[in-house]
Amino acid sequence: MSTTTAPSRTSFAWRGLFLRLHFYAGVLVGPFILVAALTGVLYALTPQLESWVYSDQLHVPVTAQQLPLAKQVDAALATSPGGSLVAVRPAPEPGDTTRVLFAEKGLGESERRAVFVDPGTGRVTGDLVVYGTSGVLPLRTTLDQLHRNLMLGEPGRLYSELAASWLWVVALGGLVLWISRARNSKRIRTHGLIGVWVLVGALFLSATGLTWSAYAGENVATLREAFSWTTPQLKMPGAGEHSEHGSSTPAADGHDDVDNVLGIARLAGIDAKPVEIGLPTTPGGAWKVAEIGRGWPTQVDSVAVHGDEVVSSVKFADYPLAAKLTRWGIDAHMGVLFGWPNQLLLLLIGGGLVTLVVLGYRMWWKRRPTRGFGRPAPRGQWRKAPPAALISLGAGALAVGWFVPLLGISLVVFLVIDVMLGRRAATR
Repeated sequence: MSTTTAPSRTSFAWRGLFLRLHFYAGVLVGPFILVAALTGVLYALTPQLESWVYSDQLHVPVTAQQLPLAKQVDAALATSPGGSLVAVRPAPEPGDTTRVLFAEKGLGESERRAVFVDPGTGRVTGDLVVYGTSGVLPLRTTLDQLHRNLMLGEPGRLYSELAASWLWVVALGGLVLWISRARNSKRIRTHGLIGVWVLVGALFLSATGLTWSAYAGENVATLREAFSWTTPQLKMPGAGEHSEHGSSTPAADGHDDVDNVLGIARLAGIDAKPVEIGLPTTPGGAWKVAEIGRGWPTQVDSVAVHGDEVVSSVKFADYPLAAKLTRWGIDAHMGVLFGWPNQLLLLLIGGGLVTLVVLGYRMWWKRRPTRGFGRPAPRGQWRKAPPAALISLGAGALAVGWFVPLLGISLVVFLVIDVMLGRRAATR
């Protein structure tokens, strides 16, 4: 004789609480997650498209010999770009162009003007504004800003931080519901199954996205600094303040030593491609030569060259583990780690998130009442849960809400909405 054990009131209460939270987060935060997923997928797919759109600037016929870097810089300067020379990126492979980088007034943060030079002939193939350490071109920059802030500047970053703040909560809450309830609806089964498959990817995107968000990102940076998990910085003797994107006020446009500097850096172990050679930022200062490729997880070494010797260096092997994980996480989030497999994985995760949001709204639309917002579970579930567990849950929510401020603020908003809807229903 078999017996069936009915779910306890406590387990039902917890399921009800998770259901209400999952419901409100899905309905109210779902649009932000949807936009973030769509724009993220577009951004991850752009490297190949970028190479095709800007092929005239990026690619040239292969020649048997190449001009010295100093001559290539001369060719770029001859176009009178109108800015200050700050760095050079030698052609990484045969058939690629060299980028000569200039700082200009009017450009945005981390933006520089790149003049593209054929390393074999010295012919200038074009100039474009590039962005960030990766040197992405205008198409990808536009998609990056769309994903990051909807092209609304700093205020727009709230959308992406809100999405990243809630993505892990929605994902884990969905997993609890998937495990704890009967899946007697085909839509629920499909929604839950997709959620289980993309769970790890959603948690990863949420965690890495928060690392450079506006508010939670500051708390992450503070935590890393407190535990000495920060990324080591290259010491630049005589250079004063130094930015990884290059100085906007270099000491001079003297570049005759660029070939010698690159040779010294190569002998010091900077052997990956591509690299960026940063000019001294003050008279008599040091040059910086850094590996800027992100397709392989160890190609981020850098050295400072002064005179004919390396005066300081930073090796990726010496990074703290947390700094390495941060570097890998950011590169994987951007779809550049290991190349196209990373892009394909992001496409699958992003597509899964889009499908989840669409299916979730479809279920809500079909089950919504003719009037009102909808009721995901009977009210008062929290009264059935053990008091000690509720206190622990509340303390945890306060701690997480402090560390991830937009999550805490929006959670309070959800509670207020829930109370207002309850009172409205009671008055009827």
